[in-house]
Amino acid sequence: MARAGEKVDYVFKVVLIGDSAVGKSQILARFARNEFSLDSKATIGVEFQTRTLVIDHRSVKAQIWDTAGQERYRAVTSAYYRGALGALLVYDITRRQSFDHIPRWLDELRAHADKNIVIMLVGNKSDLEEQRAVSTEDAKEFAEKENLFFLETSALQATNVESAFQTVLTEIFKIHSKKNMVSEPKSNGSAPAMPGKKVLVPGPAQEIPKSKCCSSM
Repeated sequence: MARAGEKVDYVFKVVLIGDSAVGKSQILARFARNEFSLDSKATIGVEFQTRTLVIDHRSVKAQIWDTAGQERYRAVTSAYYRGALGALLVYDITRRQSFDHIPRWLDELRAHADKNIVIMLVGNKSDLEEQRAVSTEDAKEFAEKENLFFLETSALQATNVESAFQTVLTEIFKIHSKKNMVSEPKSNGSAPAMPGKKVLVPGPAQEIPKSKCCSSM
């Protein structure tokens, strides 16, 4: 992690979206502060926290926006999709309805966000396996169809939370590093800018290809 006062090379905005009570705030707290609260309250409107990481020897500040899942806040939070370069699309593996609502959240995200946004489908609360209502296979199939990354996480046990964010942030970094390279002045001045392209991204302890989405309990 970068030290206080150290130069920041990139600032990437990432949003957490999904139904209320799927654990978005707990995922954010685990990633940003390595905390978990059993007395978590519903997010009102939008909140955000930051964490600075080093990716490929560059300092990257992640601005993680936690968006309320309640219907009454959706008109407010939709404005915050704009400018987002990454998203964690979260459902609760013990609540089938939260997974059934994922297509709606995905449509809204794609309508407001950058066209090259990096999206990770996240099945949270993997520690509650005995209460599972959404199979890993169903989620994996949806992720493959929609060209999303996919992981199952447990904010309580800190399982795969770091990997989910690291994968999204590393992919954003690769896309924008590539854009910066092709936008630099060239001798012939004729090279076109390359569009962002999603590629295989190694996580801290595993590789997470979208063509073969995976989960780790």
